[in-house]
Amino acid sequence: MDIKIEVSARHVHLSESDCLKLFGKAQLTFVRELSQKGQFLTAEKVTLKGLDESGKPNGREIKNVAVLAPFRSESQVEVSLTDTYALKAKAPIRDSGDLKGSGKIMLVASDSDGKALGEIVLDAGLIVAKRHIHMPPEVAKKLKLKDRQIVSVEVDTADRSVIFKDVLIRVAESFSLAFHIDTDEANAANIGLSSVGKIL
Repeated sequence: MDIKIEVSARHVHLSESDCLKLFGKAQLTFVRELSQKGQFLTAEKVTLKGLDESGKPNGREIKNVAVLAPFRSESQVEVSLTDTYALKAKAPIRDSGDLKGSGKIMLVASDSDGKALGEIVLDAGLIVAKRHIHMPPEVAKKLKLKDRQIVSVEVDTADRSVIFKDVLIRVAESFSLAFHIDTDEANAANIGLSSVGKIL
């Protein structure tokens, strides 16, 4: 079975309280739906600022980082390993939501004119997301797979075919079938919009 590949660029999930601190409001502005049911891209953007060992900004930043909705119980920032080098930040490779002991990062919000609105420091929350497959239960049953199972996925591209190991299966009623990787992984395999993967 071919599985659609979706490349996740750097993005932020906010808690309601952190949204209020950043933007002065406890709501996010809808732009468009994402492939996974109930999730959407918002008009809000933040700047990520790297921190030194004392917790102060180290002069490294990435601007215009997307904020996704809905709110989560804890704020989470997902970046690539290349982004961590740019920020001089440390971020473990983790499953989404596994934030204990993860990286520190500052988030800064501003309006369309560049005027500062608010900022927060996350003592934990910066991760590089572990590659994974979203899968509805009926597909998991057909493929004889279970939630949290680890598999390998082959991607046969023209010039850089690869086998991704340690791919996490995530099963839920709300999920649409998709293999999620980050931009580093996509570039390494020359993955395009039409690329698909196959579970080995």
